[in-house]
Amino acid sequence: MMMELTLAQKIAVWTLPVLLAIILHEVAHGWVAWKLGDPTAKASGRLTLNPLVHIDPIGTVVVPLITLVLGGIIFGWARPVPVDQRYFKDPYRDMAKVAIAGPTANFLMAVGWGMLALLGQRLSPTMPEIGWFLLYSGIAGIQINLILAALNLIPIPPLDGSRIVAAFLSPSIRNSYYRLEPYGFFILLGLIFTGLLNPIILPIFNVLRGLLQQILGLMT
Repeated sequence: MMMELTLAQKIAVWTLPVLLAIILHEVAHGWVAWKLGDPTAKASGRLTLNPLVHIDPIGTVVVPLITLVLGGIIFGWARPVPVDQRYFKDPYRDMAKVAIAGPTANFLMAVGWGMLALLGQRLSPTMPEIGWFLLYSGIAGIQINLILAALNLIPIPPLDGSRIVAAFLSPSIRNSYYRLEPYGFFILLGLIFTGLLNPIILPIFNVLRGLLQQILGLMT
């Protein structure tokens, strides 16, 4: 039976999963860009796990804390890593590869946190303090990473999903599509406040969760 956590316990459980989910998402973008020939993120010192170079005060601290307190969908963001697609051989296809790296990193982290949750579940009868902490941290890690992966796969510029879609559009349609980018954040806020985000994100979330369950099922 799952226990109800206090706010202090929730912060203790969620802090590391949220930081890793947000930071490694951006590092993955920069690392793939580097491998594809763009040294910008590496030269800027962004291929590091040091949170100080990635933290956005609003997106990494304030927004996750508010959503945690309010009990809604917990999400956030770090400072985007700089990517210069002029270094790419195929700018739009390579940009799509850079974009998919973020959600992929989140999904792989969800697998890792799932394994930690399974370990916590096994330890909880004999070592309850350690077992319950690992279990709750693992569950938090799964949730934040699947939410971030699903959210970023929505094809609203400048989210990662839009970069993937853009790779398959004709130049004229792509240019029109990218004109939405300055309004993307406001479109996302509108979807959140009107409750329309859930029906959009839920199918993506459920696919990722189903795949995660299959992978974890092979490990039990």
